[in-house]
Amino acid sequence: MEQEQQTILVSAPNKPGEAFIRQLKFGSIPFAVIVSNKAEQTRLQELGAERIVMVDTNEENTWLVPEWPVGKVFLFENSLTLCCRYIRICRTWTSEPLYVITQSNHPRLIYKGLGANYVIHTNSGEVSFLIHSAHE
Repeated sequence: MEQEQQTILVSAPNKPGEAFIRQLKFGSIPFAVIVSNKAEQTRLQELGAERIVMVDTNEENTWLVPEWPVGKVFLFENSLTLCCRYIRICRTWTSEPLYVITQSNHPRLIYKGLGANYVIHTNSGEVSFLIHSAHE
């Protein structure tokens, strides 16, 4: 029996996240995006995202596991609160590595304590190096 390929899950509320999505599309790497509102959903659909997971971050009973296997998770931080909620949601969906990519100085231990495997700080917003992590 053939196992379905895992799908990378991305939260892309900012330019580095959008750049990462473009790189995934360019490399034909299967991905989905997680969003918490219609405006973000529309923006990411216009960017080319086809698989979209909409969650109400305030209602845990809406945090249903997607029907496809979730692989690695890449959360681009725009808000400490939203990123923390996404970690809590996504950590239950996969045992694969969960990456938080941030430009802020929020303490890494907050994200690690919630289940992030890697917290990557970038001042430039350059994230092309992450594609190698997505491939592995």
